[in-house]
Amino acid sequence: MLQPTRAAALERLAEFVPAAGRAYASRRNYDFGPQDRSNVSLLSPYLRHRLLTESEVVAAVLRRHSLSAAEKFVQEVFWRTYWKGWLEMRPAVWREYCAELAEFDTELAKNPELASHYEAALAGDTDIECFNAWVHELREDGYLHNHARMWFASIWIFTLELPWQLGADFFYRHLLDGDPASNTLSWRWVAGLQTRGKHYVARPDNIDKYTVGRFALARQLKLDVAPLRAASLPDPQPIPQPITTSSGDHCALLLTEEDLHAESLDLEGRIATLAGFACTPERASRPVSPQVKAFAAAAVCDGVRRAAEHLSVAVVEKEILTSTQSVVSWAKEADVSTIVTGYAPTGPVRDALDRLGRELEPENIRVLEVQRAWDRNAWPHARRGFFPFKRHIPKLLEQDPST
Repeated sequence: MLQPTRAAALERLAEFVPAAGRAYASRRNYDFGPQDRSNVSLLSPYLRHRLLTESEVVAAVLRRHSLSAAEKFVQEVFWRTYWKGWLEMRPAVWREYCAELAEFDTELAKNPELASHYEAALAGDTDIECFNAWVHELREDGYLHNHARMWFASIWIFTLELPWQLGADFFYRHLLDGDPASNTLSWRWVAGLQTRGKHYVARPDNIDKYTVGRFALARQLKLDVAPLRAASLPDPQPIPQPITTSSGDHCALLLTEEDLHAESLDLEGRIATLAGFACTPERASRPVSPQVKAFAAAAVCDGVRRAAEHLSVAVVEKEILTSTQSVVSWAKEADVSTIVTGYAPTGPVRDALDRLGRELEPENIRVLEVQRAWDRNAWPHARRGFFPFKRHIPKLLEQDPST
């Protein structure tokens, strides 16, 4: 459905911009089905991998529309930024989610009833027509409308009574725009864990209205349900302060699926060589979908190709790396003392880069992460909920030179 290149992303952005104002605000909640996505941007997979940056997307929209007219779309872009900042200050929530997933691997092996119930949901083999349709859509397209994601998660948790962690994992393995923060924390929000005591309950009349009557729900959904309960949220901790520019005369550039627009990274040092690092399979212990792996790998290749042209650095095909060990070998062969990469927020790539740093230490090779001003300015405001955060959006836009 979407081509994993910056050229395709820019084309899609240009197509969407005219509709990003009040037309988007009035129609964005409707899920017309996979054959009609004219009311949404479809930019999320590109923003997820920073084939497009948040800054340039918002700037393009605000060149065409006033902030008041495009407020709903601009807020959607900032939601992803907010979630990343929130999790960056509470990485323990990510570690807890990963640990709970590992525990469910053991539980599924011991509990045939749970395993059968879980597998039926994954196969779209339930008695809930809309849920089954969304399962197949997700598997086939790697995409679901945002409203459908909320309905799906609510049905998974409250009607099918399956663990939210397994549902979040299913999404993360199949969504082209699967993001550790947005995905994990959105599932927690639906469950009532993110905003304590406030959960999201999918209702037949809401689904009927916003899918324009595509599904017959009758009384299949459980409505009188309570939010899940969990321990108190951890207090926010200081966000790590990486460098904002690269330095040195003989650096290697490593592009990950977290940031594939090297052209706008602040790279002051001389880049002697570059490579891509595709570690998508590390998202989960269960298989990541072929579409997601192919999209991310092709996006990394596109990022490497553009970066090589921009920096006038030759690249060979083998320099799309898939393990930290291969990155170590590449850096040693290139005889560099510094690897520069875009800052990776909490998630599997962050975990891989931390592991890489430890493996490079004996080789006296350091890893420098360049953080974008967009993140550096916005993340500290994600200490509480989104509504306090969004009050800062006008000021954040003033701070961004693109807008």
